[in-house]
Amino acid sequence: MSWNIINTVILLIFTLNTIAAVLTVFRERRDIAATWAWLLVLNLLPIVGFLIYAFFGRKLTHRQLHKVRIQPDPELTDALKRQQSMLPPYSVDDTHQESSVKNMIELFQNVDHSFVTMNNQVAIFTDGTKLFDDLKSEILNAEHNVYIEFYTFYNDQLGQSILKSLVAKAREGIEVRVLYDSWGSMGTKRDFFDPLRDAGGFAEPFLGIHSNWRDFRLNFRNHRKVVAIDGWTGYIGGFNIGDQYVGRAKKFGYWRDTHLKVEGDGVLALQQRFIRDWNATVPENELDLNQTHFPKTNDGLGKTMMQIVGSGPDSDLEQVKMGYLRMINSARKRLYIQTPYLIPDDSVLNALRSAILSGVDVRIMVPHMPDHPFVYRATQYYARLLAEDGAKIYFYQKGFLHAKVLTIDDAISSVGSANMDFRSFKLNFEANAFVYDTTLASQLREIFKADMANSQLITPTDFRQMSLWLRFKQAFSRLLSPIL
Repeated sequence: MSWNIINTVILLIFTLNTIAAVLTVFRERRDIAATWAWLLVLNLLPIVGFLIYAFFGRKLTHRQLHKVRIQPDPELTDALKRQQSMLPPYSVDDTHQESSVKNMIELFQNVDHSFVTMNNQVAIFTDGTKLFDDLKSEILNAEHNVYIEFYTFYNDQLGQSILKSLVAKAREGIEVRVLYDSWGSMGTKRDFFDPLRDAGGFAEPFLGIHSNWRDFRLNFRNHRKVVAIDGWTGYIGGFNIGDQYVGRAKKFGYWRDTHLKVEGDGVLALQQRFIRDWNATVPENELDLNQTHFPKTNDGLGKTMMQIVGSGPDSDLEQVKMGYLRMINSARKRLYIQTPYLIPDDSVLNALRSAILSGVDVRIMVPHMPDHPFVYRATQYYARLLAEDGAKIYFYQKGFLHAKVLTIDDAISSVGSANMDFRSFKLNFEANAFVYDTTLASQLREIFKADMANSQLITPTDFRQMSLWLRFKQAFSRLLSPIL
């Protein structure tokens, strides 16, 4: 066979591969950055690139998205307008902060139908053992219903312990329902939850996706971590259910995360989030509301103001990202961020740079160890970029930092499941609490400062002294960041 024929065959293969790549990527609507990233992967890695696309690139079907998409509700819209007109003034000395809070509240009411609640008491958990001991105690004290929704629910020591508590309550006649993500809970077989079903409880994978082999998309997963008990006690944050989240995994060691325990009317929003996701997953076994879901309020419990905000691929609004942007742009003195993945899109990156260059004290804490190599290198790239602008970048070294926390000016805080990356902004179903409370914001700031003692401040000089090969890996990972 002559070289001309070989060259022709190779050229034909690459031409067909390019055509197939273009047709594959443009079949579905996506942003420009992700489009170019996928074209790069598919053209640089013939055949292999298409296998990667099968895992990472395919979107949910219109039928699946319709199941979870919030349908118009005129009664809910009218109720939100009435609530907005009755909002009490936010008690702060700084009129700018008061305006920022009101603007954020209105934003979430418009983009996520998110009610504001004030009658709340909120506690912060940063240690998994303490969190799950508290959760098990609240489960065992439940009187009417227990709703649990987690990205990860592993069949290990912690998972079995939580399941045991759920089974005990189901046997008492308490309504118990569990939602989990089949990919996030990989290794946990469906029959793990059979004892709960046998006791009268329910457990289902989100959107009814039972097998990762039948639907092996890594994107569009339910990344939420939400608990609602008796309409009065709830949890939201970054912890999942598994031994690694209480520090039992040798790979990560100590697991540093942040979760909130909410007692009060804010749990109604957590409960609403679970009910929407449950009814989308199991329409033949929809959860109907009754009086047990709405306990009497206790005006003396607490006065923390908050909203629960969900986002996901069922909406183009990117609600949690909008909240992050609003917080960043509203910061005047301090902006503290903890995130395991720092891969902002252009809008968030520019907002961060604007805050830094405007004199805001911007501090960002990320892990010093990788759990996903490409994501970690991309995080380093953006950390270096922001450090050069003047941000203080900390690499947490005591263990693995998994917290997703933003706090500004001791006024507004966000704690939830959403990382500061493309995946959380565009691809996964997320849930965050946005809290308008000076006390909680101050507590989160002090926690951040305590974590600084277990972190290394990385300066622009430190980044410049990294090897050329490492900086190349960071830059290359950044090119793939829209699809990581």
